[in-house]
Amino acid sequence: MDTLELAHTIVEALEEKKGEDIIILDIEETSLLANYFVICSGTSPRMIDALSEAAFDVVKQKYGVRPRVEGSPNGGWILADYGDVILHLFSPDTRDYYALEELWSDGRVVLHLQ
Repeated sequence: MDTLELAHTIVEALEEKKGEDIIILDIEETSLLANYFVICSGTSPRMIDALSEAAFDVVKQKYGVRPRVEGSPNGGWILADYGDVILHLFSPDTRDYYALEELWSDGRVVLHLQ
């Protein structure tokens, strides 16, 4: 499985559900954790839940893979670990607080949809 293709598949699912400020961040050269972060905002717990379910469903259908999941929509953050691709779904306030784009600023932005 091509990890960049997986990241783009996740982004397509997020776009379809109206995810906001979607970024693919290439962290392969700066981290052993993963090759890519996909970062997206949802405006409510309900939307974050819908975004996560959409991503989970499309990846399961296309690749037969289920992620390890941490967090909850009501907490304003979900992390879905697909191995070389990690999906971060945030409420806007939680995203500002964690500032992953700043924390991982050595990574290269592959895609940014606002």
